Amino acid sequence: MDSSQPYKVPGMELVDHSFDVPLDHRDPAGRQIKVFAREVRDLDPRSVHKPWLLFLQGGPGFRGPLPIKKEGWLKRALQDYRVLMYDTRGNGLSTPVNFQTLAAEGDAQGQADYLKHFRADNIVRDAEAIRDQLSPDEPWSTIGQSYGGWCTMTYLSLHPEGLRECFVFGGVPGLERTAREIYEGSFPLVEERNRQYFAKFPVDKQRLTHLCQHLQQHDVRLPNGDRLTPRRLQLIGISLGFANTAEEIHFLIEEAFVKVGDSEVVNHSFLKAIQMQLRFDTNPIFALLHEAIYAQGEATSWACDQVQREHYSHYDNHDDFHFYGEMIFPWMFDEIGELGNLKEAAEILASYDQWPKLYDKAVLSQNKVPVTCVVYYNDMFVNTEFSRETIDSIPNMKGWYTSEFEHCGLRTGGEKLFSRLIDLAHGEVER
Repeated sequence: MDSSQPYKVPGMELVDHSFDVPLDHRDPAGRQIKVFAREVRDLDPRSVHKPWLLFLQGGPGFRGPLPIKKEGWLKRALQDYRVLMYDTRGNGLSTPVNFQTLAAEGDAQGQADYLKHFRADNIVRDAEAIRDQLSPDEPWSTIGQSYGGWCTMTYLSLHPEGLRECFVFGGVPGLERTAREIYEGSFPLVEERNRQYFAKFPVDKQRLTHLCQHLQQHDVRLPNGDRLTPRRLQLIGISLGFANTAEEIHFLIEEAFVKVGDSEVVNHSFLKAIQMQLRFDTNPIFALLHEAIYAQGEATSWACDQVQREHYSHYDNHDDFHFYGEMIFPWMFDEIGELGNLKEAAEILASYDQWPKLYDKAVLSQNKVPVTCVVYYNDMFVNTEFSRETIDSIPNMKGWYTSEFEHCGLRTGGEKLFSRLIDLAHGEVER
């Protein structure tokens, strides 16, 4: 382990840690990768003795939060814990995966074989390797946001001895739900979010129809050179799963066109904003492994694409525009330049049918680690029914169900939410 000297940001003291871990934990003496984690504590000198709280990030494919301000859930956490902001493997400063680094893994098969090591099981094994150095004699607490909740359930399956207590925000998985079932459960949520959007902004249905007709008749390019197609435009609907983003999309759409002389053209500002909303150059794991995070013992076979073609073909009718949600399609690797060189690797991953189990129901049925979860009734990304069936099946797991927050509740109401879960975990409030 390599650690920096402590340094300060407003209200907090930070220490950077770097660890060597095996790429493949079955071969501990084999190839090593670097994993980064940032320790965050308040300025009270006694904080170095507080118990650890490991943050498990959402995604997949994103780095841990950056501790810029002592606010929200972090402010509440620092009252009781030292927080470890963990860049899970492939993200942030942890041997990042991007088009530059993947090119060094050789051909598509080599890239796919490398990426198979970047799911929740190895995220958890890395975490245990880190705990073995930072807290070898004591289990630690975890906080899992979204996909971080998936990782939490894998942690409880593989290494429950490493856990003191767990908090999960909008991320309780269905333990045996296949990738296809996940999308069968999420498409209705996206349908409802579309209904709400166009009820609120009915003028946008006409605007989007006009825009899609223009895109089909003209070769409109984003600033990076990619062609903007109607179905690529549909992908911005992922933002509808977060608070106050419907308004942002509405105000973006209203500036889609600009007059140049006597001609109407798509506004450069609009094109720049679309490009910035869909950034796969820095976070390709989100596209490459999104369906694989659900896979256990079988191929995902582009499950989302299957469900859309079979049951939601009206999304192909751009005269009746519908936004997509958190969804990955094979055509994205044709239309998004940043993903183009990864198409063959993505196909290999989609057809791979030897994914190991992520959850051990036998272990989970004997769970003794206190797990407290918030489940959002209005979550566009996580099906409440699937979360409830998991919570109801695992001992020592409590769920608080609320319609007050969206999927981003930890970001928008984190101090309140985390305080509530801590109180619920300690029996100070009722569900």
